[in-house]
Amino acid sequence: MPNNDSNRRPKNENCDINPVETGSAADKDLIMEQILENINTTPIGQVLKMIASLPEVRKEKVLDVRRQLTEGRYDLNERLDVAVDKFLEQLTA
Repeated sequence: MPNNDSNRRPKNENCDINPVETGSAADKDLIMEQILENINTTPIGQVLKMIASLPEVRKEKVLDVRRQLTEGRYDLNERLDVAVDKFLEQLTA
């Protein structure tokens, strides 16, 4: 009979085991392969694909727009409407 501690739990029992981590590497690889195979057919996968295809941030342009905003020379409402319209068109295309 195993020795028990004050909590009546066997001393040799490992209580810090995460059930997710107990799977083999092959099982984890199989799950990852299934996710990657099906990612393009899910809505979140399609959004991630669109995000990955976006161009990098152009810092100069961001700084220029910030400067125009602080100077009151940038019509945010008009440009935001155009940007939202373009985004919605791409989502529905």
